Amino acid sequence: MSEPTYPDPIRVAVVDDHPLMREGVVHALGKESDLEVVAEGASADEAVAIAEQYLPDVMLVDINMPGGGLEALKRIVTSCPAVACIIITVREDEETVGRALRIGAKGYVLKGISSADLASTVRQIHGGEVYITPSLATRLLTNEGLGINRGHHVQLDSLTEREMQILRLIAKGMINKQIGLELSLSEKTVKHYVTNVLQKLQVSNRVEAALIAQRDLNNRPD
Repeated sequence: MSEPTYPDPIRVAVVDDHPLMREGVVHALGKESDLEVVAEGASADEAVAIAEQYLPDVMLVDINMPGGGLEALKRIVTSCPAVACIIITVREDEETVGRALRIGAKGYVLKGISSADLASTVRQIHGGEVYITPSLATRLLTNEGLGINRGHHVQLDSLTEREMQILRLIAKGMINKQIGLELSLSEKTVKHYVTNVLQKLQVSNRVEAALIAQRDLNNRPD
């Protein structure tokens, strides 16, 4: 009888210049059987070096570390686009969140997040989702912190009925698995629809799509 096979763990790197914070995150993620911390660092230069040497699946990047977390993010997105970066910080201003997402961050979470929620976020990002701490997402939607162009309402007309359904559920914060259950579709099919929606709206991630939906769909009939 052959030995059972198990999926490879998600490879994670943690970069934060506060040793206590970094050690806590490393310890918390290290307790998860499906996560493996492969490297840690404390500066923008170290973040880039880790990304290039280890190519982790997911990297947690502190925004205020030496050299700047956003600068590190720019360099990593350019040199290692396969590495999904999550910004982890105490900064809650919409401008910073918007800049990070426009550069290419796949997640934005606040320090103080629980160990379970952080692990869940890492899994979600690795699965192709974009995640923002809910309180920040709500403020972005209210204040249009990502600077969405109002001309996007034109692109809404190009969406099919099914794509409009998908967009409305994205705006409610649902991930692909939840959307699939809601609409009786496979997760793979939902992912295909989401890709089409993002392309038609000319946006790079679900957060921007949700902003458009919140702003432009309220006055449209279902």
